[in-house]
Amino acid sequence: MGNLNQSIDAALASMPKVNGTTVVSGGMTQRMGETIGYIFAAFALAIILVYMLMGALFESFFTPLVIMLSLPQAMVGALLALLLTGTSLGVTAMIGMVMLTGLVMKNAILLVDYTNTLRERGMALYDALLEAGPTRLRPILMTTLAMVGAMLPTALALSEGSESRQPLAIAVIGGLIISTLLTLIVIPVSYTVVDELWHTVLRKLFPHAYERRLAKERQRQHSRETETPAEVPAPLT
Repeated sequence: MGNLNQSIDAALASMPKVNGTTVVSGGMTQRMGETIGYIFAAFALAIILVYMLMGALFESFFTPLVIMLSLPQAMVGALLALLLTGTSLGVTAMIGMVMLTGLVMKNAILLVDYTNTLRERGMALYDALLEAGPTRLRPILMTTLAMVGAMLPTALALSEGSESRQPLAIAVIGGLIISTLLTLIVIPVSYTVVDELWHTVLRKLFPHAYERRLAKERQRQHSRETETPAEVPAPLT
């Protein structure tokens, strides 16, 4: 319907019109336009609400930005999957993209949350990122494979009448796969860049807060280095 409407609009634009004449599309075309507008509004609202929720949970303005960088990767993956399968970008596929807003960020949340935990224990930034990646790899793959497997029957459209739901599943599967593959690369790099920028802003605009943060990090690092390991009990004989 979208391609047909574009052809009709192009033909109408080339036709001479009497002054005062207007052409308006109605019926299914009008309802499709309204639905797409609602979907874009829901997409924007979902991004805002997810950012506010993560900002409250992490108590940070910049950590949610790092996590939300996984969303563009998911959109690229969804569009690429639709392109490779020859599926049109309709309302159903757009609903799948709205679903990806909440689905794909769980990988970045797992990675960033564990990195913050390691840094609070006194570990340096790069060491924390290098340990968080392999540690969180298994749960990331498990959750992604579970969701892809759940969407696979719908994407294959094996039952009669399931073609209407097929674009949703294809968009979700493509977004999940690409986002999972890139999250383990993009998120650590983004985390490092944002952390360095935040340190620069604190150092130039708020030097006292920057000194307090450095002192706290040095204290955690010192406590980690001087921490004595727990005694290992002797094996039973």
